[in-house]
Amino acid sequence: MEDAQLISLITTSISNFGFPIVITAYLLTRFEKRLDALNASIIELLQALKDEVRK
Repeated sequence: MEDAQLISLITTSISNFGFPIVITAYLLTRFEKRLDALNASIIELLQALKDEVRK
C-alpha cells in the first residue's frame, strides 16, 4: 500500500471509528508480528532442549 493511501485510510478510519479504536487496531497488528516471532523462538528453543536431552 502506498504512503498516500495508508494516510488516507488512517484518517478516514479515525473519523469513522474514533482515535482509541484505530490506535488499538494498530497496536494489535504490531504485537501480533512480535508474538509470532516470539512463538517461533520458543519452538526453536524447545527443539534445542529436546536435542540436548537426547545426547
